[in-house]
Amino acid sequence: MPYKLPLLILLCLFCTQLYAKPIIIAHRGASGYLPEHTLEAAVLAYSQGADYIEQDLVLSKDLIPVVLHDIHLETVTNVEQIFPKRHRSDGRYYAFDFTLAELQTLNVHERTNDKGEQVFPYRFQEPRNQERYHGQSSFKIATFEQQINLIQQLNRQFKRDVGLYVEIKSPLWHQTHGADLSQITLNILRKYGLDNQDSHVYVQCFDFAETQRLRNELNAKVKLIQLIAENSWQESNSDYEYLKSAQGLKEIAKVAQGIGPWIPQLFDFANKTPTSLLANAHQAGLLVHPYTFRKDDLPAKYSSQQVLDILFEDLKVDGLFTDFTDVLENYLEKR
Repeated sequence: MPYKLPLLILLCLFCTQLYAKPIIIAHRGASGYLPEHTLEAAVLAYSQGADYIEQDLVLSKDLIPVVLHDIHLETVTNVEQIFPKRHRSDGRYYAFDFTLAELQTLNVHERTNDKGEQVFPYRFQEPRNQERYHGQSSFKIATFEQQINLIQQLNRQFKRDVGLYVEIKSPLWHQTHGADLSQITLNILRKYGLDNQDSHVYVQCFDFAETQRLRNELNAKVKLIQLIAENSWQESNSDYEYLKSAQGLKEIAKVAQGIGPWIPQLFDFANKTPTSLLANAHQAGLLVHPYTFRKDDLPAKYSSQQVLDILFEDLKVDGLFTDFTDVLENYLEKR
């Protein structure tokens, strides 16, 4: 009899872990509805029930981390109209070539392709009363600290604990330009008391060498996630085929708490079969937070419900990146 109570407590703790609600990660904020990574997109994602809001970080010329998905500017801002001669020899405009003051004169618009066409045509649309209509809105580039302060103030007022999900973008590229994005990011997290295992913060990176450096050389205490790409994307020098292997996952587990794979790396939608990646990652003790669920960019012949059922009912992922926080929140609430 005296052992029944402790055993019951342990069983309850186990069940709590087993059935913990997966986390909702707002991919670049509520980017399905408002231009990505803007403060407005962060506020909307917060109001829709996000557990974490993502911030991709690159550096300005004066070494201020700004929230942008790319080191380039022309696909999401009107930089070509404001600074037409400030491109490099490859024709591209780099955030690192502009001071923060200059970056914040730009307007942010929906992502466009190399033809200037909106990538997701049914998302936020701006007035077409000018020949080059995009970039006429009041959306602005935000700094990392602006996003931290915004989310902290919302948490204070609404008594929530929505977290940050930070990505170190192109760290090697920044290093070749004499700038250490990882160290600068950690300095800011430490300034706010967020570089610890208990904070609601994840730091992610596609570059495995940089993930190792964050933990082993820069002494990061925050939770780390190793992003998994395809080698053909040339996202970094990392060998993603190796990292997806059982041995590679064990290497990741030495420095990180989880992985962020591309959804098709977990499930073959054409053949309707799962891969071994999620099971192997869980076996290695790693969380699995795949990217990116978009209701307007689904696998052929699949509905949103079917994709989410595969991810949460069949695969049992630990969280999911989404452009549509509200869709995922509604789905998880009805489970």
